[in-house]
Amino acid sequence: MSGKDITLPKEDEVAFKQQDDPSSTKNTAAATPSKAAGFLSFRQLNALAVIIVFSASGMVSLEDFAFVIFSVIYLYFLSKVAFPTLHPTREPTVYDPNNRVLRLYVLAAAVIGLLLPIAYIFEGILEGDKEGIQAAAPHVFLLSSQVFMEGLAFSDRFSTPIRVFVPVFYNSRRIFTLVDWLKSEISKVEGEYGGSTRRLYIGRALAVTNMALWCFNLFGFLLPFYLPKAFKKYYSALKIKD
Repeated sequence: MSGKDITLPKEDEVAFKQQDDPSSTKNTAAATPSKAAGFLSFRQLNALAVIIVFSASGMVSLEDFAFVIFSVIYLYFLSKVAFPTLHPTREPTVYDPNNRVLRLYVLAAAVIGLLLPIAYIFEGILEGDKEGIQAAAPHVFLLSSQVFMEGLAFSDRFSTPIRVFVPVFYNSRRIFTLVDWLKSEISKVEGEYGGSTRRLYIGRALAVTNMALWCFNLFGFLLPFYLPKAFKKYYSALKIKD
């Protein structure tokens, strides 16, 4: 959704700022993100908690589980075969993580894409709206998995194209879950489902807003701007290395 879609952990921001500063005396030692030592960021832990809760509750399909597992395997495959990592101090960044517009975009997407749908799902549990819960859960599960995977990709073990792969791959998959969610909300008939009239309109508004946001993110930002810029910087750094 932004320079790295939904999140850029604080640990990574510090590391990349050090990498981009050639005068820094910490480039060689401190440029490696702390997650390289095996620690998860706060955002990753939050995302992991959502993944576990949704998985344990039975709201996640086998297809979505399989997609997440495949993404992990394919990420490592690409990192070894197609896009090997450069030296940590030479790995290019795509956008400045301290950009205010970028941060606002990330925050807005987190609220619209995660916080509000999670609140909608938990309210559905109270109101007995099983249909609404089942329709919204795949998007929340996959977006939480994306957040976790982005934190994993932003370590010194993976190159810039791999960091691009995660948001593009997951965003593309979530478009289909959003279509299903939108269809489910539109097909509801007032008085014939387990929820209030207010919830009916909130669900539709959430589904439409998320559909618009993530379609713009994929087709208006990631593919036409973020992806080409990331590859250009990666191959330029690779040529310098060679």
